[in-house]
Amino acid sequence: KPWHLFTVWSSPNLEFATVFVGALAILFGLNIWQGILAVVVGNALAALTHGYFSTFGPKVGLPQMVLGRSAFGVIGNRIPAGTSTLVAGIGWFAVNTASGAFAIQTLSSRAFEGGIGIGFSLAIVIIAQIVIAFIGHNLIQKFERYAFYYLVVVWMIVAVVIFSNSSIPWSSEFGDFNLAGFTAAAGAAYGYTAGWTPFASDYTRYLPEKSDSKALGLYAGLGNFFATTVLMIVGVLAWSVVRMYGGGGNPTDEFAALLDQNFAILVLLGIAIGSVSANVLNVYSGAMSFLTMGIKVGFKTRRAIMVLLAGVVGGLTAYWAVYNDFVNGFEGFLLVVSYWVAPWIAIVLVDYLARGGKISAADVDEKKNGHNDAGVIAFVISTALSIFYFAYQLSYAGPIALSLPIGDLTAVVGFLLAADIYIICAMAIKPGVSGGIKLLAGGLTIVLFGWLMASSSSLLSGAAVSTFIATALVIFIWLYLSRRVAEVAEARGKSGRAFLWLGIALSPAVTGLAVALLPSKK
Repeated sequence: KPWHLFTVWSSPNLEFATVFVGALAILFGLNIWQGILAVVVGNALAALTHGYFSTFGPKVGLPQMVLGRSAFGVIGNRIPAGTSTLVAGIGWFAVNTASGAFAIQTLSSRAFEGGIGIGFSLAIVIIAQIVIAFIGHNLIQKFERYAFYYLVVVWMIVAVVIFSNSSIPWSSEFGDFNLAGFTAAAGAAYGYTAGWTPFASDYTRYLPEKSDSKALGLYAGLGNFFATTVLMIVGVLAWSVVRMYGGGGNPTDEFAALLDQNFAILVLLGIAIGSVSANVLNVYSGAMSFLTMGIKVGFKTRRAIMVLLAGVVGGLTAYWAVYNDFVNGFEGFLLVVSYWVAPWIAIVLVDYLARGGKISAADVDEKKNGHNDAGVIAFVISTALSIFYFAYQLSYAGPIALSLPIGDLTAVVGFLLAADIYIICAMAIKPGVSGGIKLLAGGLTIVLFGWLMASSSSLLSGAAVSTFIATALVIFIWLYLSRRVAEVAEARGKSGRAFLWLGIALSPAVTGLAVALLPSKK
């Protein structure tokens, strides 16, 4: 039933990792009001597309990443599908496993002296997750539904307790707007919540075709928004107090210290259950991505492979995280999720709207839609451009992010660029256009993009904005010219050879335009 989607998408978000996203807002230097606004904005944007994508399932009866074939083609769709497998099946598995392990360690230390070591705690969480995920869809639905009742009661009580904490600086003014901290916090919240969208239709595909789309989208979107927003706000408020006392230790231990000792035990148990609740969805949907990647083995075999990958690689990653800098690693991971998922959402959304909200069997069939270069080009260029110029992390910061106090706008730029480039590419690279035209349009775009990146890498930071505008402008101009000439070639029944020569003749002018627009080096 449509209302079940509220519990399906609320339950996996009722976990400590969600709380800690809110904590990041405080760690980014925001006060409580700025932090609350940041997580609400990030979650709302993510929930909108998540709810909409959930309506695709009953219409076609396919998992979300399989539906992406219409925008990327069967072959090209292996890029986002492979990324989804790595991020969901391994990345999220590691994050949630570490969260659950911290909870079990803290819980055991309160139950008896010394407690359970972090390594053994990790093993307990991993085994529980892979057993439930391996059994499959029906058990997952039931587990999420029943886990929801326990988790929602516990976390609602937690919310009341935290909201009533007398140490929270409610009287603090909104203050000067910290744009850098705000975009980083909103980006982390968006990455967390939108990270579920590649699986949106996985849990609606078995519903009747005539299901109420509005109810579907509303329950799925609200389920995702409700749990994430409430718990992230709890995180903002809790860490506004934790920060007063220093912090920097075991995150779950610091959080539990704000609660009554007896109630804290129930909360820590809820944290452990919540991590399992989130990861069984990740592992199951990761197995769906294997199908999308064209790995033709039985579903039970795919599921076994995914469970093995998540358990071993994800478990080792979680082990590394708990013994190293979990906070910065978690922050970086959330932003990286937003880096790829925002362009992917934009491309799938534009493609779906362009098809009038209808996806046929032919659109996802390997023989009839093996290639859709528009999706691949838009995804690669928008992701690379947005990360190169706008990423802002400890390990890497783009030239624009360094030169302007804007924080991390990678997801916003990636979404807009992907939508624009896909629209232009989809018009330029049509199913009836010859392979030579596709090769020229895609090849010269990539070559031009690579040359611009190489030439801009040594520019002073003050010239970075002009460089980015020039890069995007040249790409748009070139794709527009590709479209126009392709139409002429098609109208005249040409094979594409005339277009090839014309493209070569135009390339010096395109390059000259890029040089003129690029700021000079000093």
